[in-house]
Amino acid sequence: MIDAIVEAIRLAVTRIPDDVVSALREAYEREDNDVARFNLGNILRAIEIGRTESIPVCQDTGTLTFFVEAGVESPFLGEVKDWLVEATRKATTEIPLRPNAVDVLTGENSGDNTGKDVPVIHWELVPGDAIRIAVLPKGGGSENCSALAMLTPGEGWEGVKRFVVERIKACGGKPCPPVVLGIGVGGGADYSLLLAKKALLRRVGERNPDERIAEIEGELLEEINALGVGPMGMGGKTTALDVKIEVTHRHPASFPVGLIVQCWANRRAFVRIKPDGRVEVWQ
Repeated sequence: MIDAIVEAIRLAVTRIPDDVVSALREAYEREDNDVARFNLGNILRAIEIGRTESIPVCQDTGTLTFFVEAGVESPFLGEVKDWLVEATRKATTEIPLRPNAVDVLTGENSGDNTGKDVPVIHWELVPGDAIRIAVLPKGGGSENCSALAMLTPGEGWEGVKRFVVERIKACGGKPCPPVVLGIGVGGGADYSLLLAKKALLRRVGERNPDERIAEIEGELLEEINALGVGPMGMGGKTTALDVKIEVTHRHPASFPVGLIVQCWANRRAFVRIKPDGRVEVWQ
């Protein structure tokens, strides 16, 4: 089980998903800004090197974040956390991963990407006997541009758009665009940000099944790309590859909006553990 999780981590950090690569290639083809084409070309070359040589595409291999959908009848519920922690340690040495877990008081690096509540594990109990693990290595530079807005209900969706566009404009090249944006709307402050991060697991080009939300995703993508920030913040047509919005009910007095910014290295992989011990790894 541990080796399968290590393989999923390796897949995530060395192989950018095909949907992301296709979006980057399309951005390259439609770009007429020489600097933007140069930057997109370098990104595509880095992706190819990572894939052919099985090495991390970016030096920042991120904070390992796992989303676990745990079937309540799985015989492995009590073991999954230990597997994830041990797989993180093993992956750090074998792939290798850059050690990114630092004590907030002493500044000391643990050296193996583990520490207090690290790797980050989000749990959801679901019906059934299988366990599905999503691996999301989250880079620090793009995470620094993430933000929370507690809007008033009167600001509504126009307020959501204004908040997101202004934030991406202010960040410029810091999150290594072209970015993918996860946006969570509703719930409370904490849950809106969790929804936003989970939204990044959706494929580029995959719209929210609610047509009203899907329309807002498209409108935001268009507005953000009209900013002209461009690849690596040096100008161009493509500032964002996609916008993903997830929603939940909210309190009548508040309108929480969580924004999680992901860099062009939109990395992810998945593991499924069946009750008989068989394991699947995919991207």
